[in-house]
Amino acid sequence: MRQLSRRKFIGSVLSLAVASLGSTFPFLNAACRPRQSRAASQTDPDFEPGYLQLHRSGELGRRGAELWQLMERCSLCPRECGATRLGGQAGFCQATSQLVVAAHNPHFGEERPLVGRGGSGTVFFSNCNLRCVFCINWQISQGGEGAPRSVEDLADMMLYLQGIGCHNINIVTPTHYSAHIVLALDIAAARGLRVPLVYNTCGWERPEILSTLDGIVDIYLPDFKYAESAMASKYSSGADTYPEITKAALLEMHRQVGVAKPAADGLMYRGLMVRHLVMPNSVSGSKQVIDWIAENLPKDTYVNIMSQYRPMYRAFDYPEISRRLTRAEYIEVVEHARQAGLTNLDIQGLPL
Repeated sequence: MRQLSRRKFIGSVLSLAVASLGSTFPFLNAACRPRQSRAASQTDPDFEPGYLQLHRSGELGRRGAELWQLMERCSLCPRECGATRLGGQAGFCQATSQLVVAAHNPHFGEERPLVGRGGSGTVFFSNCNLRCVFCINWQISQGGEGAPRSVEDLADMMLYLQGIGCHNINIVTPTHYSAHIVLALDIAAARGLRVPLVYNTCGWERPEILSTLDGIVDIYLPDFKYAESAMASKYSSGADTYPEITKAALLEMHRQVGVAKPAADGLMYRGLMVRHLVMPNSVSGSKQVIDWIAENLPKDTYVNIMSQYRPMYRAFDYPEISRRLTRAEYIEVVEHARQAGLTNLDIQGLPL
């Protein structure tokens, strides 16, 4: 089993720290960025992201406008809370139509094919529709930390991240701002954006919305958090439809982008990359998650079996998730994945 190196673990922690602090101290977005060789950070010059063709045809802007109108009575996420976000009302996610961004910077703690040498160009959006009790970034996702930004500002962020050598634009917790993202992408594409777009999501996505993103997203990076509705409801604010809807979402994502495999340069340009966080006491139903993937997606689907759970935020209110994962619990899930026939696994060691 490949052990998570101390260097990679520290890099991940530092990246999360910068993301959390960036909204309070904006200069950290630039000052705390690792220095990189731009020549060593370039993507394949022959690669063209799907959104460029849609931009040229005018379709990208049309789809952005279509998503924008869904905020009139918001139905962008599975909660379909109906908030009049365009009129200033906050949805369940606590977002109005005002874009709020917590930080944008190169991230070196993501999956290796996304990081490369120049980092993954992450944009951390504030607020969240899932609102998990154990969220590691709860100050951003539930505390709303961040600064108001315009769609034009978001386009500038994308171009900036590409300009300093990031290999992709990695939009983190994008669901409630999908309209803003597509409209910003249209602006940035007109000004030379050409790196892959990574849709970094909790996995709980309406397939109808995903169909609007068909051809826009190059890499889907969803979580598959829970196998059971009761667990999703308990730990993610009543999201009892999580397993059912996430399964449908994963099938739609795979239909759009297929299996994710690194190119000859080691970077990922297209495909579905599934994350599953193993939690203590089998709370996340890891074996059932693995079985579903093995039975419903290709055996070489990229699956990152994540070991880094640690109790954060309100997790200590729930005794069954108030401790860290054990090595034995993690290894049991990894072995189950191997026995299920999955062949494209990202396997981690325990941080400690």
